[in-house]
Amino acid sequence: MKPVCVIRLDDWHGLAQAKVVMKALSAAGSISLFVGGCVRNALLGEGVSEIDIATPETPERVLTLLKQAGLRGVKTGIDHGTITAICGARGFQITTLRKDIENFGRSARVEYTLNWNEDAARRDLTLNALYCDIKGNVFDPLDGLADLKAGRIRFVGNSKARIKEDILRLLRYFRFYAYYGTEPADDKALAACREFAPKLRKLSAERVWGELSKLFLAQDPTPTLRMMKENAILSYLLPEVVCCNSLKSMIQLEKRAGLKPDYLRRLAAIVDLCRDEASILASRLKFSRVDRIRFCNLCDPKEQPDPQRGQKHNRAIIYRLGRNFFIELSILSGAKFPDKDWLSLLELAEVTSLPSFPIKGSDVISSGITEGARVGEIMKGIETWWIEGDFSADRQACLRYLDYFIGAGI
Repeated sequence: MKPVCVIRLDDWHGLAQAKVVMKALSAAGSISLFVGGCVRNALLGEGVSEIDIATPETPERVLTLLKQAGLRGVKTGIDHGTITAICGARGFQITTLRKDIENFGRSARVEYTLNWNEDAARRDLTLNALYCDIKGNVFDPLDGLADLKAGRIRFVGNSKARIKEDILRLLRYFRFYAYYGTEPADDKALAACREFAPKLRKLSAERVWGELSKLFLAQDPTPTLRMMKENAILSYLLPEVVCCNSLKSMIQLEKRAGLKPDYLRRLAAIVDLCRDEASILASRLKFSRVDRIRFCNLCDPKEQPDPQRGQKHNRAIIYRLGRNFFIELSILSGAKFPDKDWLSLLELAEVTSLPSFPIKGSDVISSGITEGARVGEIMKGIETWWIEGDFSADRQACLRYLDYFIGAGI
C-alpha cells in the first residue's frame, strides 16, 4: 500500500505507550499499523483516546513479542485474532490481519492473512478501513478518506452481505451517519437496512443500547433518528418513539444551558412515558440501576418546573431536586412544550443561590425529642415551613418555630 497523506499523531492520548507496543511488535521485522477510529478521528481533527492496532503477526506470536518486551498480553478476543496489550495503565487492542470465512453475528470463522487489502475488505464501513503507521502515513485501500471528506457513509462491498454477517452493522451504519453523514444516505444501503431490520430483535439488549446510546451523543442525531423512523428501523428498537421534533428543540436548549449531550435526556425527549412505562423500557434495554432511576425521573418527575407558577414555586423545586436536575427538566419540558417561557427558568437557576437548612436533628433532640422517627417528622415539618416561606427564615426564626411546632403538637 502507498500512503495517501500524512497526519499528526503527537496529540493522541496514550501515544507514548502505543509506540512502546508498536516497537515490541516490530521486533519480528513486520510492520503493524494503527487502524480504524483513531485514524479517522485524526483525519477529522478530533481527539484520539482509543488506539487500535492491526498486525500481520498471529495472536500467539503477538503474545510472545509482548512478553519479550516486558508487556502483558490478555486474550480478550483470541477466537477472532485479538489480543489486548497492557502498557502502563492503558490497553491497546491488537488484531491479526484476517479474512472472515464465515460469520455468526459477533463470532466468525477467520483465516489469518498477510494481505492488508483482504483485512480491509472484511470491515464494515469504508471510513473504518483506514490505517496509518507510527510516522502518520495514512493508507486507504478502499477510498474511505474520500467518503469521509464527502460525508458519505458506505458499507464495504455489498451492503446486504455486510449486514448479514453481523446485524449490528445495521445500527453502526446509522450511528456513523449521525456523526459523519452529510450526503443523502445510499438507497441500496437503506434498502438492505429495511430488509434486515426485523432481525434486530435477535440482538442482545446490551449490544443494541451500546450503539443507540452512542448515536444519541452525536451533535444532532435528529435527522438520523427521523430517517430510521421513516425507514421502519426504529420501530424494532424503540417503538415508544412517536416524534423526533422535540429532540431538535432540546438540543438548542442544551446549548443555551451549556449542557453536554446526554443519551438518557435525549431519549426522554422523544418518548412520552409514565414512570412504569419508562421502567419497562429501561429494563428491556438493560439500563444500569442508576440509569434506570434517572431515566424514570426524567420521564415522569415527582415535581415539575413551571414558568407560569412564579419564582417562589420554582426556587422550591430547585432546592428539592437540585439545580442540575431542575435545569434538565426545564429544557426537557421546554422541548416538548415550547409555548412557555422556559428560558426564564434557566436564568432563574443560574442566579438562584439557596441557603442550607438552618437547623439540624441535634436541635430537635436538644428540645427534648428523643424518638428517631419523631425527630425526622419534626425536621421535615419545619423544613416544609421554611421552604414555603421562600427560605427567608434564619436559624433563630427556625428555632422559634421549632418550639412552636413541638408545643402545638403538630
